Amino acid sequence: MSKISDIFQNQKAFIGFVVAGDPSIEATVTNILALEKGGADLIEIGIPFSDPVADGPVIAAADKRALDRNVNTEDVFKIVQAVRKQSDVPLVFLTYANLVFKTGYDEFCKRCAELSVGGMIVPDLPYEEQAELIPSIEKYQLDLIQLITPTSKQRIEKIANRASGFIYLVSSMGVTGTRDEFKADLQRLVSQIKQFTDVPVAIGFGVHTPEQAHEFSQIADGIIVGSAIVDIISKYKNSANELSSYANDMKAAIN
Repeated sequence: MSKISDIFQNQKAFIGFVVAGDPSIEATVTNILALEKGGADLIEIGIPFSDPVADGPVIAAADKRALDRNVNTEDVFKIVQAVRKQSDVPLVFLTYANLVFKTGYDEFCKRCAELSVGGMIVPDLPYEEQAELIPSIEKYQLDLIQLITPTSKQRIEKIANRASGFIYLVSSMGVTGTRDEFKADLQRLVSQIKQFTDVPVAIGFGVHTPEQAHEFSQIADGIIVGSAIVDIISKYKNSANELSSYANDMKAAIN
């Protein structure tokens, strides 16, 4: 598999998320580098999609802005090419199954490997439907990041056993978006997962403050932030400084 799990060695990882092409292709490159400068250990790049079923209004609006600019999968690969000229920061794609299928499983995974994209998160591809993609994932030594939710229950063991890179623990039911309250017993869920695998566990969906990041870093191996970062990007015409500062604060909080 890829070297994604290496980012969790001897530290808690901060994982950031951006939507490719929002507000522009050039700005996305700048924003990825800004997050790395601020301390992000890994960055998820969301490939714009017209029906992002896992995403709340902030990320869905960013997807629409990018699609309105006609940003497509090939443009996203170009963004990564531009990043790779300046940085070897670990990257993964957050995408939906139709986009990978349309490109072709083998071709998509090959392009990822060529650009040192370590793997992908595919929210609408549950464990039971991954068989067609797994051969290409394994061929190119990528990680298919598995998601576990508060309702996974008896499925936790088999999902955890397939996991590589890291496990994305969804903190709450529903879609992405910042939250002030988390009702799931996340400590219990992490303990359950750890019974079946040594793959690191990162908590996402709703985390947005340093205080939350610090709290969850006590029970998990990493923290994922998406909507709060996308919101910063939408509010500032040139958001690089704000992103670096935010990443720095979050990374400090989990350490």
